[in-house]
Amino acid sequence: MSADLKVTLRAAEPQDAAAVMDVMNAAFDPRYGEAWTQAQLMTLFAVPGTRLALALCDGTAVGFYAARLAGPESELLLLGVVPAFRRQRIGQLLLSDWLTWARAHGAADYFLEMRADNDARALYVHAGFVQCGLRRDYYHGLDGKNRDAVTMRLPA
Repeated sequence: MSADLKVTLRAAEPQDAAAVMDVMNAAFDPRYGEAWTQAQLMTLFAVPGTRLALALCDGTAVGFYAARLAGPESELLLLGVVPAFRRQRIGQLLLSDWLTWARAHGAADYFLEMRADNDARALYVHAGFVQCGLRRDYYHGLDGKNRDAVTMRLPA
């Protein structure tokens, strides 16, 4: 992260939905079909055991994640960073915040699923995640192509 870049993280609230959607639309290439709709995003605020967090730079949302708890497991549902702010450790901060939140709520096992050719894979591998599953042709992109999804787990 550049020395002058000040990033803060906080839990998102329903009134932050538009800012999260702005980040999602900037971060997720529509040809892959991975982005959620605002209606899908809003469901997170009604479901117990979920967290939506924002990364802010000078008050502007530049990243977010969505995660949920299921017993002793936690799943990272989405993580996105505005392209102009990538490779500045914001993804690492978001990932660390998710794991800290999940541990504080009793999780001991951590999972995520993503498109197999997603560049973010390096972030997760660097954090210690390993592939534990594969779903062939899971993502149906707007470009007409199907892409595999990989499931990754953080070993204990």
